[in-house]
Amino acid sequence: MQNDRAPLYVQIQQYFKNLIHRQELKSNDKIPSEKDLMKQFNVSRITVANALVQLAKEGWIYRVPGRGSFVSERIGDLIGGLSEEGLSETDIVTPDYPMTAGGQAAAVGRTIGLILPELADLFALRLIEGISRRLTEKDYRLHIVITSNSIDREKEAIRSLLHFGVQGLLIFPCDAETYNEEILSLKATGFPFVLIDRYLAGIDTNVVRSDGLIGGKRAVDYLWELGHRDIAICSDSILPTITVEDRIAGYMESLKHHGALINPALILTDFNVDYKNADETHPLYRFVRNRMATAYVTLNGRLGIHIASICRSLGLRIPEDVSILTFDDPYSGLAEDGFYTHISQSETTMGEKAASILTDVIERQQAREQYVKTVLAPELIVRHSTASVSERESSRA
Repeated sequence: MQNDRAPLYVQIQQYFKNLIHRQELKSNDKIPSEKDLMKQFNVSRITVANALVQLAKEGWIYRVPGRGSFVSERIGDLIGGLSEEGLSETDIVTPDYPMTAGGQAAAVGRTIGLILPELADLFALRLIEGISRRLTEKDYRLHIVITSNSIDREKEAIRSLLHFGVQGLLIFPCDAETYNEEILSLKATGFPFVLIDRYLAGIDTNVVRSDGLIGGKRAVDYLWELGHRDIAICSDSILPTITVEDRIAGYMESLKHHGALINPALILTDFNVDYKNADETHPLYRFVRNRMATAYVTLNGRLGIHIASICRSLGLRIPEDVSILTFDDPYSGLAEDGFYTHISQSETTMGEKAASILTDVIERQQAREQYVKTVLAPELIVRHSTASVSERESSRA
């Protein structure tokens, strides 16, 4: 390697750029697999992935799913103007503004891109409120893209917003089984971005989130104090996220603290929920009908409302027959008081802090290689959707 002080993924990029420049690798030649590169350079898969993603982004290679990575057919355009001495680290340039296909900066002024999986509940709206408030103070515009919880659309959104010329990105990652390689590419190139609500385990980035582990513990601790012992925790998607994992870990930690055995049947994460159709054959409907739990912790407010609707269709009363505690408040704020006991994640504050971190990075008040991880403490807000077991028994008498 020419510069051992450079990050490892940059050194790997450098290695292949030099091979290509010296024509030891030519157009359409296949480069070694990720597994082979991990062994060759003694690095992690993430490091190799970062290097390959950036090489592909810059046009040095192209990647074929299931086959591997190959040298670009138009590699001559990239190396034509380079000296015989090859490339150095200083030849790797990240422009202040993304470039259009024509090679011109797509400057659109002070614009930030916000990528959201969906706008299905009030959490997202409160988040946008906080982001917009802070960006308005800083004189930035906000461009929002909704991905419909699709990782492919999320990738395309990142590419499109970079092409559009945004100065930074706020990303609420969608539910997915694998990391989005476009996010890894942003990190590799040093482009300013902040993750919201979710983080990438093992990878340093700017992130603002709520502590899901503490949130899960507080939810179960409260219901346990009310006398509930059959407490279910529910998600509405089978796709894994670190947020769901943290909250379930908190749920289990609380039960262990209280000396309870973990009942896998009460961890409901193995199905999707179709909110548009009432399906009496759905596993969640059958679970509620069979009175498997006396209390439910739902991982978002929308799911709490859905379970309450199932209860009403079955003649079950909230909270006299079933208690429901939600993550995030489904309450719109249009009435004097909300109904649902919930774990507040302070989403407006979350949005404000994410926007502040991003603008600091853009304006170089924070170095791009130094990451800020802000973890907000969730708060239990007691309302009317939960009751003690003794109160339930009294209401039946």
